[in-house]
Amino acid sequence: MKNVQELWKTILSEIETEVSRANFLTLFKKTSLLSFEEGVATISAPSTMIIDLLQKRFYEIIKKTIDKHTGREVRVIFVPGTSIVEERVSTKTGPLFEEYEKPVLPIGHLPKVRKDYTFQTLAVSSSNQLAYVSAQTVAKKIGEAYNPLFIYGPTGVGKTHLMHAIANQVYEANPNKKIACLTSEDFTNEVVEAIRTNDTARMKKKLRTVDLFILDDVQFMAGKERVQEELFHTFNTLIDRGSQIIMSSDRPPSEIKKIEKRLSSRFAGGLTVDIEPPDFELRTAILLIKAKRLDFNLPIETAKKIAEKTLDTRSLEGNLLRIMTEFQAKGGNIEKIVEKILNNGKDEENHYHPDELIENLCTFYRIKPTQIKSPKRDASLVKARQVAMYILRKEFGLPFVEIGNMLGGRDHTTVMHGVGKVENLLLEKKFSEEMTRIINFNRGQPLD
Repeated sequence: MKNVQELWKTILSEIETEVSRANFLTLFKKTSLLSFEEGVATISAPSTMIIDLLQKRFYEIIKKTIDKHTGREVRVIFVPGTSIVEERVSTKTGPLFEEYEKPVLPIGHLPKVRKDYTFQTLAVSSSNQLAYVSAQTVAKKIGEAYNPLFIYGPTGVGKTHLMHAIANQVYEANPNKKIACLTSEDFTNEVVEAIRTNDTARMKKKLRTVDLFILDDVQFMAGKERVQEELFHTFNTLIDRGSQIIMSSDRPPSEIKKIEKRLSSRFAGGLTVDIEPPDFELRTAILLIKAKRLDFNLPIETAKKIAEKTLDTRSLEGNLLRIMTEFQAKGGNIEKIVEKILNNGKDEENHYHPDELIENLCTFYRIKPTQIKSPKRDASLVKARQVAMYILRKEFGLPFVEIGNMLGGRDHTTVMHGVGKVENLLLEKKFSEEMTRIINFNRGQPLD
C-alpha cells in the first residue's frame, strides 16, 4: 500500500471532484492523514470547527473514498493538529508530541497540546494583557515566578490558548521537560482508573513527577471528594519538588463551590489573574488573525462588522468559516454575504441572535443564563439546555461544537444527544405546543 502521504493525496484528488471548490479549499486542503493502522484512519484538521463540519457534512464521502483506496472497511477519526508535511518532529520527543507517523492521540489520558496555540498566535488587548504577561513570565521561569498560576474567565476568552502557549514554549526550549496537560475530566478519569485497577502507584508516578502540570476547568471537580483529595496531594508534591502548576476555571478560587477549603487556598497561593470577555478591538483582531491563517483576504471593515455582532469568541471562527465558504462558492459582494450570515439567512424583521435565544429561553423557563451554562443537572435545567441545543441547531444551523461552547463548553456528543432527545419529545402534542410558544416568543410574540 502507498505510504500515508501518497494515499491521502490520492484520496483528496478524488474528493475534490465530489465537493465544491469552496468546500475543498476551506475544509479539506489543510487536512492530513496522520496514520492508517489496524483499520483506523486518523485525520488531522486545523481546528475543532473544521473537524465538526467534516464529520457532519462529509464523513460518508471521506469514509467511502478511503474504503475504496484501501480495500478495507475503515473507521475514521479526526484530531485537531497541524499538517504532517511540516518539518518532522525529532525522534527524541518529549511527553507533548509523538512522532509524526503515529496518531496524534492522547498519551494515556493526557490530551495533546495544540501546536497552533502559541503566544505569537494570540491576539492581546487590555482584556487579557495581564494574563498574557503573567503566562510569558511563567513560561520563561517555570516553578520560579508565580506558582501556581491560576487563570479564570468565561468560556471562550483564551484560557486554554494561554496554557497551551506556555506548554509549547517550555517544550520548545527544553523537550526533555516532563509536561502533563489535562482537563478536570482527564484527571478524574486517572483517579477512577487507578481505583478500579488498584494501581495508584502508576498514577502517582505519572502525574507527580512532571515539571509542568496544567489543569483546565478545575470548577468541574466540585463535589468530587476523592478526586479533590488526590489533587491536593498531587499539588503538594509538585510544589515541594519545584514543579510549575497552572490552572484555569470560569471563576476565581474563592467562588468555586464544593471545593475543599484547603484546596481552594492552595489554588489562590500564587498569582490569580482574570481574562475578561474580548472587547470590540480584540474580536476584530482575532478575526483578522484567523482569516490570515486560512489564507482568506478579509477586509478590516468587514471584520469590524462581524465583530460588532459576534460577542462570543468561539462563534467568531464559525461565522468566519461560513462567510468564507459562501464567498468562495458563489463570489459576489462580501458585505451582503456577511449580512446574510450574521442574520442566519433570515429577513431582518424575523431575525434574532443566538445570544437572544438563550436569554429568551431563560426568561421562558424562569432560570438564569448562568444556570443554563452551569454544570448543574437539575431536570428543569437539563430540559432548558436541550431545548436551546435543538433550536440553535435547527433554527440557526450552528455546528454541534459551537453550540456546546455557547452552553458552557459542553462536548458535541452531549449536544447531539440533547437535539435527539427534543426531536423525540416533539412527538408529544403537549411538548410540541410548548416548543411552538417558545419559537414564537423568541420572534417577538408575547406569551399567552
